[in-house]
Amino acid sequence: MTVEQAVRFQRANFVVADVDRALTFYRDVLGFELTFRKGHNPESYSIPVFAIPDGAELDFAILSLPGQPRIMALSGIGKITLEPAPHPRRSAIVLDVADPDKVMADSAALGLKVYEEGRLETHDGRIGREIGIVDFDDNLVVIYRIPDAQ
Repeated sequence: MTVEQAVRFQRANFVVADVDRALTFYRDVLGFELTFRKGHNPESYSIPVFAIPDGAELDFAILSLPGQPRIMALSGIGKITLEPAPHPRRSAIVLDVADPDKVMADSAALGLKVYEEGRLETHDGRIGREIGIVDFDDNLVVIYRIPDAQ
């Protein structure tokens, strides 16, 4: 008999103005793979739950990482102007990356906001690096790395 989990995390989702532009960061810099993409669907459940106004055109992409299928989505909202989200930011994704220096440099080359590096101390005392990066649509991505030798 299989016991069903009460909750299973499926994926994070960021709203973006242009999926193709967003992919230059999420795919080309962070290394996500485009797994699935679907164009505008006027019956999409996203329209009411994201409060998408009339006249917008949807574009939806699901992204994966090796061994981590379909863990990120980008909901493109085109043909309207996305208003800036109020601060403080209310969400982020957090990614362990193998080469934070390369991710930082490639992000800066795209013109993205890369915050000054911070010192990360984990709940169990390990020390590492953490860096905030803001994508083209003001979504926050925090990257980190904890060296193996500690």
